[in-house]
Amino acid sequence: MFDPKKLPVNLEQHLKTEVVNDAHPAELVSVARSDTIRSVLQRMREKKTGSVLVCTDGRLEGIFTERDVLQLLTNDVDLEATIETVMSREPITVLSTDTVGKAISKMSIGGYRRLPVVDDSGCAVSVLKVSGILRYLVEHFPDLVYTLPPEPHHRTKEREGA
Repeated sequence: MFDPKKLPVNLEQHLKTEVVNDAHPAELVSVARSDTIRSVLQRMREKKTGSVLVCTDGRLEGIFTERDVLQLLTNDVDLEATIETVMSREPITVLSTDTVGKAISKMSIGGYRRLPVVDDSGCAVSVLKVSGILRYLVEHFPDLVYTLPPEPHHRTKEREGA
């Protein structure tokens, strides 16, 4: 689980003060509850996105992700059914004014790769993705990110050398 107390002081401070909008949220792709699964899959392919937000009049009602697509593959699903039959309802969200640390914590605890970003009235404004968080970390702390070993907890099983 994400624990900001184990981070360098300057990183911890940034994560407590900088907001989600600083972490490069992606443009949202929204669909209506009445759209068919087939049309949503086509839209995801056209927009080259791994998720869509299901909205009515801008208000977030659900999310449909590439993980949901994998679930569909294991079931015999009618692609002409509406997206509301397979979407994840009432997804966990963040406000655009929430801290980056809070967003990372929610993603870590829930195992999410994407979080819808909403305004105070519950209208979807963007999507925070792991790639945006990673870009944020690289921009703010390149020495910390670029000096990590490829396998930080790697231990050689056998002695190397002669």
